[in-house]
Amino acid sequence: MSLRYALLALLRVGPQSGYDLQKQFTESVGHVWHAPDSQIYPELRKMEAEGLIEGEEQVRGARGTRRLYHVTRTGDQAFLTWMADPLHYQRVRDPAHLRAAYLETTTPEAARAFLRAHITQWESELGVWENELRRIAARDNPMLIRRLAATPEDERDRTLAYKRFAYEGLVDRARIEIEWAHRGLALVDELEVSP
Repeated sequence: MSLRYALLALLRVGPQSGYDLQKQFTESVGHVWHAPDSQIYPELRKMEAEGLIEGEEQVRGARGTRRLYHVTRTGDQAFLTWMADPLHYQRVRDPAHLRAAYLETTTPEAARAFLRAHITQWESELGVWENELRRIAARDNPMLIRRLAATPEDERDRTLAYKRFAYEGLVDRARIEIEWAHRGLALVDELEVSP
């Protein structure tokens, strides 16, 4: 269900086509809520059927059209209700930590390879999220520019502060995962020399 609220958040900034939403999703909301492109269009159709958004055909070029989506009053209210409702946390499903719990069943080389891959993955994520923090500071993210343009001037600093806060949490998470995997590498070495 969070996919629809992510899409509503993007559409509250202004009307967008499905293609534009996919692109904006990848560049902004996708950092905190992953959804493959194959889920976005079906969700837009469901949202339209439920009256959360309206789509209209727009002429594009000499022979083409595109569907432009707008948030309805019902959709806007659904988003605000979702924001006000308590968050229902889901139980953790973490394949990396599950695998780590059973590293004794593999070789030290395989355990090291797994932990190094974990570090590489999280270093990549860390780079993306640190870059987003730089873009927030520079105000050069296209979606952020649109959001700020649609935000009253006296609320813009608040919007920026919460965007920063979200990405700082992601940066912290990445650093913790990297440090955890380094501890795991040290543990593999320690256990390999133990009798």
